[in-house]
Amino acid sequence: MTLTAGESTQSVGPHEPAVWRMLQRAQVRITRSLEADLLVEHDLALASYDVLSHLAEAPERRLRMNDLAERVLLSRSGLTRLIDRLQRDGLVEREACTSDARGLFAVLTDAGAARLAEAGSTYLRGVRAQFLDLLDADELRQCAAMLTKLLSASAVDAVPAVDPAPAVAPARASVLGSALASGSGVAATSGAASVSG
Repeated sequence: MTLTAGESTQSVGPHEPAVWRMLQRAQVRITRSLEADLLVEHDLALASYDVLSHLAEAPERRLRMNDLAERVLLSRSGLTRLIDRLQRDGLVEREACTSDARGLFAVLTDAGAARLAEAGSTYLRGVRAQFLDLLDADELRQCAAMLTKLLSASAVDAVPAVDPAPAVAPARASVLGSALASGSGVAATSGAASVSG
């Protein structure tokens, strides 16, 4: 939490900025590690994995582009570029929406589902090594409770979407949410344990 010149420090305790920086550092470190593993072992960026994962979980393996952008916290233009790449690789397709001539669906292909299945064990191994195995069951429950509280207070829907960075994308809390939702035994709420939507 960086304060600019002239900004009051009265509401910030001496240790509070350090806690905020630790949260940022942990999230970025975990994200970078997952990204590196996915790229090395599967030539798949974390943002791409996230998109494929959301499509796999959706009915008929499809989502409207706007809905998908909200779930993965990307801008519409950022998602469009990412879908372009995934479509070139044969992992997703675009389909027109019959009820809305301007609407498009992103649809997971069989090749995309297979690629996601291949990468899934690498992703979960990284989440376990970087997060789940470092915390006991009580700590995971506390973490889920804290994330729920933070997300409830911060109007998640108002968070601005970002374009994926080339090397580390997307840098966000879905790493923690996906980790909690996968095999940890923690009861996940839709807002907290799936921070990405």
